[in-house]
Amino acid sequence: MKKFLTGRTVTTLALLTAVVSTTAYGSMIVEKANAPAAATNQGTTSIHAKAVPSPRLLTPTNHTLLMIDHQPQMAFGTSSIDIATLRNNVTGLAKAAKAFNVPTVLTTVASKSFSGPIFPEIQAVFPDQQPIDRTTMNAWEDQRVVDKVNSYGKKKLVVSGLWTEVCDLSAVLSAIDQGYEVYIVTDTSGGVSKEAHDMAVERMIQAGATPITWEQYLLELQRDWARSKTYKATTDIAKEHGGAYGLGIIYSQAMFGGKEGH
Repeated sequence: MKKFLTGRTVTTLALLTAVVSTTAYGSMIVEKANAPAAATNQGTTSIHAKAVPSPRLLTPTNHTLLMIDHQPQMAFGTSSIDIATLRNNVTGLAKAAKAFNVPTVLTTVASKSFSGPIFPEIQAVFPDQQPIDRTTMNAWEDQRVVDKVNSYGKKKLVVSGLWTEVCDLSAVLSAIDQGYEVYIVTDTSGGVSKEAHDMAVERMIQAGATPITWEQYLLELQRDWARSKTYKATTDIAKEHGGAYGLGIIYSQAMFGGKEGH
């Protein structure tokens, strides 16, 4: 009886194996038959590209620049970026905003009692603009700063300042919570340590801010070398503050009479 049951079991298993094999083979045939159609579907799209820029890009007229606490005392405590590099980058940013007539708000903290005046390079770019001097670490808690930002009526806000983890962070989070699209210029900002700077930038990104660099900002505003009105200003700023890129422009113009983008 045991032997008979074993034989039946073997027979049953053989039949099941045949059924499974047949089913699998049938599935393979179906898959192969459908393969060309699937490949065809993957290679097509209903998207129709247009030669227009993304609304996410910055333009000279769609944002306000907020420059916070670029002052000596704040720079003394900054170690996430070399101070000479910071000053160069900040000057490039300020000149870019000026060249494209971007509404710009300058603000300092305790300039008379602790932090000192705004970097002279920035003041030289905006000689007629008096920085708003605050007592609050968060510039967004000073009504004068907020009123100035509101007066320009722009939804996008570009922020740069010292320190990243204090004054930048608090203003950026506050502006985002109130509906602004915020961009943080990471290489014109600095923190008391690299980790402090990096973690603050990460926190701002998680809240919805977009990180950019000052040179990216300059070229995003220009964006087309056929825009002759701002061409010279853009290349002059790049030549003076753009490092290797600026040297490349100088070399091209001197050796070949070249023009950027042509």
